[in-house]
Amino acid sequence: MSKFKIPTKAEVSEKNQKIFDQLEKGLGFVPNLYAYYAKSENALGDYLEFSNRKSTLSKKEKEVINLVVSEYNGCYYCQSAHTVIAGLNGFSSDEILKVRQGEAPFDNRLNALAKFTLDTVSSKGKVNEQQRDAFLAAGFNEANLIDVAMAIGEKTISNLVHNLIDFEIDFPAAPKLEEAIA
Repeated sequence: MSKFKIPTKAEVSEKNQKIFDQLEKGLGFVPNLYAYYAKSENALGDYLEFSNRKSTLSKKEKEVINLVVSEYNGCYYCQSAHTVIAGLNGFSSDEILKVRQGEAPFDNRLNALAKFTLDTVSSKGKVNEQQRDAFLAAGFNEANLIDVAMAIGEKTISNLVHNLIDFEIDFPAAPKLEEAIA
């Protein structure tokens, strides 16, 4: 359990209270990750703007990136949140487990994206030429490549914040990958 406290709406700035209201209206609650960002005057609004930016990637493609990066970075909070969100975007439980392993054998395009994402994070962006060529051959382009990097950066921020603080997960817990595939 974290020794850091998640702020309540009353404990954050007026600016962040308005964002809390929007989150409660849209999601039905304020996730602990977002509430923690509100300890900073600007981080919550900046993060939400960044994570909701327009992209050449579909929601499903972004969830592939979110799941791969969160698994790689060991962020159980984001693994849990994105397991729920991926399910809402049409992934089955088995598909989500595969994606968390860095592959999507059920869809050639998503498989290229999952492998490219894992190679990108594990090589710090120095992907091998074959992996990059497979990504492009799957129908992605250079604009998509940039948006993959942006999505990796956005997810890495939330992974780091949770991993630094280790606050309570307020989504249904994702199955632990090592247990689910055993």
